[in-house]
Amino acid sequence: MKQVPLNDVHIALGAKMVPFAGFNMPVQYEGVNIEHETVRNGVGVFDVSHMGLFKISGDKALDLIQKVTSNDASVLVNGKAQYSYLPNDKGGIVDDIITYKISDNEYLMVVNASNIDKDFEWISSQNSMNAAFENLSDQYSLLAIQGPKANEAMQSLTNVDLANLKFYTFEVGTFAGKENVIVSATGYTGSGGIEIYAKNEDIVHIWNEVLKAGEQFGIKPIGLAARDTLRLEMGYCLYGNEINDTTSPIAAGLGWVTKFTKDFVNSENIKADKENGVATKLIGFELIDRGIPRHDYEIVDAEGNVIGHVTSGTQSPSLGKGIGMGYVNKEFAKEGSEIFIRIRKNDVKAQVVKTPFYKK
Repeated sequence: MKQVPLNDVHIALGAKMVPFAGFNMPVQYEGVNIEHETVRNGVGVFDVSHMGLFKISGDKALDLIQKVTSNDASVLVNGKAQYSYLPNDKGGIVDDIITYKISDNEYLMVVNASNIDKDFEWISSQNSMNAAFENLSDQYSLLAIQGPKANEAMQSLTNVDLANLKFYTFEVGTFAGKENVIVSATGYTGSGGIEIYAKNEDIVHIWNEVLKAGEQFGIKPIGLAARDTLRLEMGYCLYGNEINDTTSPIAAGLGWVTKFTKDFVNSENIKADKENGVATKLIGFELIDRGIPRHDYEIVDAEGNVIGHVTSGTQSPSLGKGIGMGYVNKEFAKEGSEIFIRIRKNDVKAQVVKTPFYKK
């Protein structure tokens, strides 16, 4: 099992460590609910250094990105990031990713930890234009400093103007005394903040400085369990749950990052899905009766007929009720539709709602 550079730091802080995507990772420190509320109301720091990082460069870089991603990277300017996905040639999704434009001929792509090798092989197989393509995953660490107080808490550490760093933009600057750190206004929590990419050899120093600078703001280290409840309250997809190698991007609600103004892998079939419609759709739901929905629970109608399945579910710390996401037959996907979640042997009433569940 791989270890992130901060592995020993997490253990010293009392983190509960678990295997995740081939890495030994902190799942929680004080507890999921406490950590969740810390991010929603203040500032918390996640070590997400298990994520993958690819570099695509040279005069053919954009050509490769345009071929393998669903979104239109030609609209990116230097210092802008873009959410997208890698479609496969069978109608599913290789991974969901974020592309960063560093300069005219240099891009970075952040991929999910569990998919690093698969993604690298897939993109390499599509690289007929021979763009320069490197896997930097083992050289860089990533911290997500998230919450409404994050930018104020971190401003003393950087020359980047965090208050005016717009969502999905980034700068390369100084952070905690280290040069060439990417400071990005991105995140997976819906509560604002930044993500930073730095060399492995700098990350212990940066982590310590982040905790020191954030001390007066009540900063706490946050584990992956709270990261999951935070992203679920926002209705964000998680690879392996909402999307996978067989998921239709249109059924998953990813039409907004699917641009048919260009040709890309399997674009014709995905366009047909969009034009003809799909049989199932990804929905968000809230439980009306008491219960906690979990991954793979059946979704049924009032007569008990199975109409879908839960992809993610939890007891929402912010809302105090059971929430989840799942796929249902399209006739049940309309907002306000009554559905039931089969929890053990009980069919628990729920309602289809628009995401995000958590409204600021």
